[in-house]
Amino acid sequence: MPRGATPARFRTMGPDDLDEVMAIECLSYPTPWSRSAFDREIADNTTAEYIVAQGPSGSVCGYAGMWVLMDEGHITNIAVHPDFRRQGVGTALLGEIARRGKARGVEKLTLEVRPSNVAAQELYSQLGFVARGRRKRYYSDTGEDALIMWLDDLDDLLEEHGEDPDGLRSR
Repeated sequence: MPRGATPARFRTMGPDDLDEVMAIECLSYPTPWSRSAFDREIADNTTAEYIVAQGPSGSVCGYAGMWVLMDEGHITNIAVHPDFRRQGVGTALLGEIARRGKARGVEKLTLEVRPSNVAAQELYSQLGFVARGRRKRYYSDTGEDALIMWLDDLDDLLEEHGEDPDGLRSR
Protein backbone atom coordinates (compact mmCIF):
# COMPACT_ATOMS: atom_id res chain seq x y z
CA MET A 1 0.00 0.00 0.00
CA PRO A 2 1.37 3.46 -0.82
CA ARG A 3 2.62 5.71 1.94
CA GLY A 4 -0.12 7.78 3.55
CA ALA A 5 -2.86 5.42 2.45
CA THR A 6 -5.62 4.08 4.63
CA PRO A 7 -4.42 0.91 6.34
CA ALA A 8 -6.25 -2.04 4.86
CA ARG A 9 -5.94 -5.79 5.06
CA PHE A 10 -6.78 -7.96 2.08
CA ARG A 11 -8.34 -11.36 1.89
CA THR A 12 -10.18 -13.52 -0.59
CA MET A 13 -13.84 -12.57 -0.91
CA GLY A 14 -16.25 -15.10 0.56
CA PRO A 15 -20.02 -15.50 0.82
CA ASP A 16 -20.06 -13.79 4.23
CA ASP A 17 -18.73 -10.60 2.60
CA LEU A 18 -21.57 -10.22 0.11
CA ASP A 19 -23.84 -8.01 2.24
CA GLU A 20 -21.08 -5.39 2.57
CA VAL A 21 -19.91 -5.88 -1.04
CA MET A 22 -23.45 -5.35 -2.31
CA ALA A 23 -23.85 -2.19 -0.23
CA ILE A 24 -20.66 -0.76 -1.80
CA GLU A 25 -21.69 -1.99 -5.26
CA CYS A 26 -25.04 -0.19 -5.01
CA LEU A 27 -23.37 3.03 -3.82
CA SER A 28 -20.80 2.86 -6.62
CA TYR A 29 -22.57 1.88 -9.83
CA PRO A 30 -25.76 3.01 -11.57
CA THR A 31 -26.42 -0.60 -12.61
CA PRO A 32 -24.92 -2.80 -9.91
CA TRP A 33 -24.05 -6.44 -10.32
CA SER A 34 -26.51 -8.79 -8.65
CA ARG A 35 -25.69 -10.71 -5.50
CA SER A 36 -26.07 -13.93 -7.48
CA ALA A 37 -23.46 -12.71 -10.01
CA PHE A 38 -20.94 -12.19 -7.20
CA ASP A 39 -21.92 -15.51 -5.64
CA ARG A 40 -21.33 -17.36 -8.94
CA GLU A 41 -18.01 -15.60 -9.44
CA ILE A 42 -16.61 -16.55 -6.04
CA ALA A 43 -18.14 -20.05 -5.90
CA ASP A 44 -17.94 -21.37 -9.46
CA ASN A 45 -15.55 -19.36 -11.64
CA THR A 46 -12.13 -21.02 -11.51
CA THR A 47 -10.57 -18.19 -13.53
CA ALA A 48 -11.75 -15.59 -11.00
CA GLU A 49 -9.85 -13.92 -8.17
CA TYR A 50 -11.96 -11.69 -5.91
CA ILE A 51 -10.65 -9.86 -2.87
CA VAL A 52 -11.93 -7.50 -0.21
CA ALA A 53 -10.13 -4.73 1.64
CA GLN A 54 -10.92 -4.42 5.32
CA GLY A 55 -10.71 -1.00 6.92
CA PRO A 56 -9.45 -0.26 10.42
CA SER A 57 -12.74 -1.42 12.01
CA GLY A 58 -12.66 -4.74 10.15
CA SER A 59 -15.55 -3.88 7.85
CA VAL A 60 -15.22 -4.22 4.08
CA CYS A 61 -14.19 -0.86 2.61
CA GLY A 62 -13.58 -2.02 -0.95
CA TYR A 63 -13.28 -4.98 -3.27
CA ALA A 64 -11.85 -5.99 -6.62
CA GLY A 65 -12.19 -8.89 -9.00
CA MET A 66 -10.23 -10.27 -11.90
CA TRP A 67 -10.42 -13.12 -14.38
CA VAL A 68 -7.11 -14.80 -15.15
CA LEU A 69 -6.99 -15.73 -18.83
CA MET A 70 -3.62 -17.18 -19.81
CA ASP A 71 -1.09 -14.39 -19.12
CA GLU A 72 -3.73 -11.65 -18.92
CA GLY A 73 -5.74 -10.41 -15.98
CA HIS A 74 -9.09 -8.86 -16.85
CA ILE A 75 -10.26 -6.65 -14.00
CA THR A 76 -13.99 -7.22 -13.83
CA ASN A 77 -14.95 -5.02 -10.91
CA ILE A 78 -13.41 -2.66 -8.41
CA ALA A 79 -15.15 -0.34 -5.96
CA VAL A 80 -14.38 1.52 -2.76
CA HIS A 81 -16.94 2.65 -0.19
CA PRO A 82 -17.47 6.44 -0.57
CA ASP A 83 -16.15 7.03 2.98
CA PHE A 84 -12.78 5.54 1.95
CA ARG A 85 -12.32 7.05 -1.51
CA ARG A 86 -9.25 9.15 -2.30
CA GLN A 87 -7.37 7.52 0.58
CA GLY A 88 -5.32 5.00 -1.40
CA VAL A 89 -7.69 2.04 -1.05
CA GLY A 90 -8.33 1.73 -4.81
CA THR A 91 -4.61 1.87 -5.54
CA ALA A 92 -3.95 -0.72 -2.84
CA LEU A 93 -6.68 -3.00 -4.21
CA LEU A 94 -5.17 -2.84 -7.68
CA GLY A 95 -1.73 -3.56 -6.21
CA GLU A 96 -3.07 -6.59 -4.36
CA ILE A 97 -4.90 -7.88 -7.44
CA ALA A 98 -1.65 -7.40 -9.41
CA ARG A 99 0.31 -9.38 -6.80
CA ARG A 100 -2.20 -12.20 -6.84
CA GLY A 101 -2.31 -12.16 -10.63
CA LYS A 102 1.46 -12.31 -10.85
CA ALA A 103 1.41 -15.39 -8.63
CA ARG A 104 -0.99 -16.97 -11.17
CA GLY A 105 1.15 -16.10 -14.22
CA VAL A 106 -0.44 -12.78 -15.20
CA GLU A 107 1.89 -10.43 -17.10
CA LYS A 108 -0.55 -7.69 -18.16
CA LEU A 109 -3.89 -6.29 -17.03
CA THR A 110 -6.90 -4.92 -18.85
CA LEU A 111 -10.16 -3.31 -17.82
CA GLU A 112 -13.08 -1.30 -19.14
CA VAL A 113 -14.07 2.07 -17.74
CA ARG A 114 -16.80 4.55 -18.58
CA PRO A 115 -15.51 7.68 -20.35
CA SER A 116 -17.58 9.67 -17.83
CA ASN A 117 -15.67 8.10 -14.89
CA VAL A 118 -12.78 10.55 -14.98
CA ALA A 119 -11.63 9.80 -11.42
CA ALA A 120 -11.16 6.11 -12.24
CA GLN A 121 -9.40 6.91 -15.51
CA GLU A 122 -6.99 9.19 -13.64
CA LEU A 123 -6.21 6.46 -11.11
CA TYR A 124 -5.62 3.85 -13.81
CA SER A 125 -3.44 6.24 -15.81
CA GLN A 126 -1.34 7.05 -12.74
CA LEU A 127 -0.74 3.31 -12.33
CA GLY A 128 0.43 2.94 -15.93
CA PHE A 129 -2.75 1.87 -17.71
CA VAL A 130 -3.16 3.27 -21.24
CA ALA A 131 -6.42 3.61 -23.21
CA ARG A 132 -6.15 1.41 -26.28
CA GLY A 133 -9.66 1.16 -27.65
CA ARG A 134 -13.40 1.46 -27.19
CA ARG A 135 -16.26 -0.94 -26.88
CA LYS A 136 -19.22 0.80 -28.49
CA ARG A 137 -22.41 0.99 -26.38
CA TYR A 138 -20.84 -1.36 -23.80
CA TYR A 139 -22.90 -0.14 -20.84
CA SER A 140 -26.47 -1.25 -21.39
CA ASP A 141 -27.96 1.14 -18.81
CA THR A 142 -26.88 4.28 -20.69
CA GLY A 143 -25.50 3.05 -24.01
CA GLU A 144 -22.19 4.64 -23.05
CA ASP A 145 -19.04 3.30 -24.67
CA ALA A 146 -16.30 1.70 -22.58
CA LEU A 147 -12.68 2.72 -22.81
CA ILE A 148 -10.43 -0.33 -22.89
CA MET A 149 -7.31 0.29 -20.85
CA TRP A 150 -4.20 -1.90 -20.68
CA LEU A 151 -1.22 -2.20 -18.42
CA ASP A 152 1.33 -4.04 -20.54
CA ASP A 153 3.87 -4.87 -17.85
CA LEU A 154 2.57 -5.92 -14.47
CA ASP A 155 6.08 -5.76 -13.04
CA ASP A 156 6.17 -1.98 -13.65
CA LEU A 157 3.12 -1.48 -11.42
CA LEU A 158 4.50 -3.78 -8.72
CA GLU A 159 7.96 -2.16 -8.74
CA GLU A 160 6.54 1.36 -8.69
CA HIS A 161 4.62 0.54 -5.54
CA GLY A 162 7.58 -0.94 -3.72
CA GLU A 163 6.94 -4.58 -4.55
CA ASP A 164 9.50 -7.12 -5.62
CA PRO A 165 7.71 -8.74 -8.57
CA ASP A 166 9.76 -11.91 -8.27
CA GLY A 167 9.52 -12.20 -4.49
CA LEU A 168 5.75 -12.39 -4.07
CA ARG A 169 4.20 -14.07 -1.08
CA SER A 170 0.60 -15.17 -0.77
CA ARG A 171 -1.40 -13.40 1.91
